[in-house]
Amino acid sequence: MPESDVLKTAAEFEEFLGVGPPAIANPIYLQHRLWMMRAIALANTAAAQGEVPVAALIVNAKNQLIAHSTNRKEQDHDPTGHAEVLALRAAGKQLGNWHLNDCTLYVTLEPCPMCAGAIIQSRLGLLVYGANDPKAGAIRSVLNLPDGPCSNHRLAVIGGILEAPCREQLQRWFKERRFSPREASPTPKKPLN
Repeated sequence: MPESDVLKTAAEFEEFLGVGPPAIANPIYLQHRLWMMRAIALANTAAAQGEVPVAALIVNAKNQLIAHSTNRKEQDHDPTGHAEVLALRAAGKQLGNWHLNDCTLYVTLEPCPMCAGAIIQSRLGLLVYGANDPKAGAIRSVLNLPDGPCSNHRLAVIGGILEAPCREQLQRWFKERRFSPREASPTPKKPLN
Protein backbone atom coordinates (compact mmCIF):
# COMPACT_ATOMS: atom_id res chain seq x y z
CA MET A 1 0.00 0.00 0.00
CA PRO A 2 1.49 3.37 -0.96
CA GLU A 3 2.38 5.64 1.97
CA SER A 4 -0.06 8.33 0.78
CA ASP A 5 -2.92 5.79 0.99
CA VAL A 6 -1.90 4.80 4.51
CA LEU A 7 -1.80 8.41 5.67
CA LYS A 8 -5.17 9.16 4.03
CA THR A 9 -6.69 6.08 5.63
CA ALA A 10 -5.09 6.93 8.97
CA ALA A 11 -6.52 10.46 8.78
CA GLU A 12 -9.97 9.02 8.12
CA PHE A 13 -9.65 6.71 11.13
CA GLU A 14 -8.35 9.55 13.31
CA GLU A 15 -11.40 11.62 12.44
CA PHE A 16 -13.79 8.68 12.97
CA LEU A 17 -12.26 7.78 16.35
CA GLY A 18 -11.69 11.35 17.48
CA VAL A 19 -7.96 10.93 18.03
CA GLY A 20 -5.41 13.52 17.07
CA PRO A 21 -2.61 13.03 14.57
CA PRO A 22 0.39 11.05 15.76
CA ALA A 23 3.22 12.82 17.54
CA ILE A 24 5.72 10.34 16.07
CA ALA A 25 6.28 10.08 12.31
CA ASN A 26 8.12 6.73 12.47
CA PRO A 27 6.65 4.53 9.68
CA ILE A 28 6.61 1.41 11.87
CA TYR A 29 4.77 3.27 14.63
CA LEU A 30 2.32 4.66 12.05
CA GLN A 31 1.67 1.12 10.81
CA HIS A 32 0.98 -0.12 14.36
CA ARG A 33 -1.23 2.89 14.99
CA LEU A 34 -3.27 2.30 11.83
CA TRP A 35 -3.93 -1.35 12.67
CA MET A 36 -4.87 -0.40 16.23
CA MET A 37 -7.31 2.21 14.94
CA ARG A 38 -8.91 -0.52 12.83
CA ALA A 39 -9.12 -2.75 15.90
CA ILE A 40 -10.79 0.04 17.90
CA ALA A 41 -13.35 0.52 15.12
CA LEU A 42 -14.01 -3.23 15.06
CA ALA A 43 -14.40 -3.30 18.85
CA ASN A 44 -17.30 -0.87 18.44
CA THR A 45 -19.21 -3.65 16.65
CA ALA A 46 -18.70 -5.94 19.64
CA ALA A 47 -20.05 -3.25 21.97
CA ALA A 48 -23.13 -2.85 19.77
CA GLN A 49 -23.78 -6.59 20.16
CA GLY A 50 -23.53 -6.51 23.96
CA GLU A 51 -19.99 -7.84 24.12
CA VAL A 52 -17.07 -6.26 25.95
CA PRO A 53 -15.52 -4.05 23.23
CA VAL A 54 -12.29 -5.89 22.52
CA ALA A 55 -11.09 -6.70 19.01
CA ALA A 56 -8.08 -8.49 17.58
CA LEU A 57 -6.52 -8.35 14.11
CA ILE A 58 -3.76 -10.56 12.74
CA VAL A 59 -1.58 -9.43 9.86
CA ASN A 60 1.07 -11.39 8.00
CA ALA A 61 4.65 -10.41 7.20
CA LYS A 62 3.42 -8.52 4.10
CA ASN A 63 1.22 -6.35 6.37
CA GLN A 64 -1.95 -7.97 5.01
CA LEU A 65 -4.94 -8.69 7.23
CA ILE A 66 -5.44 -12.46 7.49
CA ALA A 67 -7.84 -12.72 10.45
CA HIS A 68 -9.89 -10.63 12.83
CA SER A 69 -12.43 -11.12 15.57
CA THR A 70 -14.19 -9.47 18.45
CA ASN A 71 -15.19 -10.88 21.80
CA ARG A 72 -18.05 -13.37 21.36
CA LYS A 73 -18.45 -14.87 24.83
CA GLU A 74 -22.07 -13.75 25.21
CA GLN A 75 -23.18 -14.49 21.65
CA ASP A 76 -21.57 -17.92 21.49
CA HIS A 77 -22.08 -18.84 25.18
CA ASP A 78 -18.39 -19.74 25.15
CA PRO A 79 -15.98 -18.79 27.94
CA THR A 80 -13.09 -19.06 25.46
CA GLY A 81 -14.75 -16.65 23.02
CA HIS A 82 -12.16 -13.92 23.48
CA ALA A 83 -11.14 -11.87 20.44
CA GLU A 84 -7.53 -13.08 20.55
CA VAL A 85 -8.37 -16.80 20.67
CA LEU A 86 -10.93 -16.49 17.87
CA ALA A 87 -8.51 -14.50 15.69
CA LEU A 88 -5.73 -17.05 16.30
CA ARG A 89 -8.08 -19.87 15.24
CA ALA A 90 -9.09 -18.00 12.09
CA ALA A 91 -5.46 -17.21 11.21
CA GLY A 92 -4.42 -20.83 11.65
CA LYS A 93 -7.21 -21.94 9.32
CA GLN A 94 -6.38 -19.21 6.80
CA LEU A 95 -2.68 -20.17 6.73
CA GLY A 96 -3.20 -23.91 7.12
CA ASN A 97 -0.72 -23.83 10.00
CA TRP A 98 -0.93 -23.01 13.70
CA HIS A 99 2.60 -21.57 13.72
CA LEU A 100 2.15 -17.80 13.37
CA ASN A 101 5.84 -16.87 13.59
CA ASP A 102 5.65 -14.24 10.85
CA CYS A 103 2.42 -12.66 12.06
CA THR A 104 1.51 -9.71 14.26
CA LEU A 105 -1.56 -9.69 16.50
CA TYR A 106 -3.12 -6.31 17.34
CA VAL A 107 -5.57 -6.26 20.25
CA THR A 108 -7.22 -3.35 22.02
CA LEU A 109 -6.74 -4.77 25.55
CA GLU A 110 -3.79 -6.56 27.12
CA PRO A 111 -4.47 -10.31 26.87
CA CYS A 112 -5.67 -12.33 29.86
CA PRO A 113 -3.86 -15.52 30.99
CA MET A 114 -5.90 -17.77 28.67
CA CYS A 115 -5.25 -15.58 25.64
CA ALA A 116 -1.58 -15.05 26.52
CA GLY A 117 -1.16 -18.82 26.70
CA ALA A 118 -2.79 -19.29 23.29
CA ILE A 119 -0.63 -16.52 21.82
CA ILE A 120 2.54 -18.14 23.17
CA GLN A 121 1.45 -21.56 21.87
CA SER A 122 0.89 -20.06 18.40
CA ARG A 123 4.56 -18.93 18.29
CA LEU A 124 3.32 -15.47 17.30
CA GLY A 125 5.98 -13.12 15.93
CA LEU A 126 4.75 -9.89 17.57
CA LEU A 127 1.97 -8.86 19.93
CA VAL A 128 0.81 -5.23 19.89
CA TYR A 129 -1.82 -4.17 22.41
CA GLY A 130 -3.55 -0.94 23.36
CA ALA A 131 -4.72 -0.62 26.97
CA ASN A 132 -3.15 -2.32 29.97
CA ASP A 133 -5.47 -4.58 31.97
CA PRO A 134 -4.72 -3.93 35.66
CA LYS A 135 -7.06 -6.74 36.76
CA ALA A 136 -6.22 -9.63 34.44
CA GLY A 137 -3.37 -8.56 32.15
CA ALA A 138 -1.01 -11.47 31.61
CA ILE A 139 1.59 -9.75 29.43
CA ARG A 140 2.92 -6.99 31.70
CA SER A 141 0.30 -5.63 34.15
CA VAL A 142 -0.47 -8.52 36.54
CA LEU A 143 1.51 -11.43 35.11
CA ASN A 144 4.35 -11.65 32.60
CA LEU A 145 3.67 -14.99 30.93
CA PRO A 146 5.79 -14.34 27.81
CA ASP A 147 8.95 -14.00 29.90
CA GLY A 148 7.97 -16.58 32.52
CA PRO A 149 9.70 -19.91 33.07
CA CYS A 150 6.77 -21.84 31.58
CA SER A 151 7.01 -20.03 28.23
CA ASN A 152 8.65 -22.07 25.49
CA HIS A 153 8.56 -19.12 23.07
CA ARG A 154 9.97 -15.63 23.48
CA LEU A 155 7.24 -13.27 22.37
CA ALA A 156 8.06 -9.75 21.20
CA VAL A 157 5.57 -7.29 22.72
CA ILE A 158 4.68 -3.64 22.16
CA GLY A 159 2.11 -2.22 24.57
CA GLY A 160 0.38 1.12 24.84
CA ILE A 161 -0.37 1.81 21.17
CA LEU A 162 -3.34 4.21 21.28
CA GLU A 163 -3.69 3.31 24.94
CA ALA A 164 -6.01 6.21 25.84
CA PRO A 165 -8.67 5.57 23.15
CA CYS A 166 -8.60 1.82 23.89
CA ARG A 167 -8.99 2.41 27.63
CA GLU A 168 -11.68 5.07 27.16
CA GLN A 169 -13.69 2.78 24.87
CA LEU A 170 -13.77 0.10 27.57
CA GLN A 171 -14.48 2.55 30.39
CA ARG A 172 -17.34 4.14 28.45
CA TRP A 173 -18.88 0.72 27.73
CA PHE A 174 -18.70 -0.41 31.35
CA LYS A 175 -20.07 2.93 32.57
CA GLU A 176 -23.03 2.68 30.19
CA ARG A 177 -23.70 -0.88 31.36
CA ARG A 178 -23.63 0.17 35.02
CA PHE A 179 -26.09 3.00 34.56
CA SER A 180 -28.55 1.44 32.10
CA PRO A 181 -31.43 -0.91 32.88
CA ARG A 182 -30.32 -4.49 32.46
CA GLU A 183 -32.19 -7.29 30.82
CA ALA A 184 -33.35 -10.00 33.15
CA SER A 185 -30.74 -12.71 33.38
CA PRO A 186 -31.93 -16.09 32.17
CA THR A 187 -32.51 -18.66 34.86
CA PRO A 188 -29.46 -20.92 35.08
CA LYS A 189 -30.03 -24.42 33.80
CA LYS A 190 -29.99 -27.17 36.35
CA PRO A 191 -26.98 -29.46 36.16
CA LEU A 192 -27.49 -32.88 34.65
CA ASN A 193 -27.39 -35.65 37.22
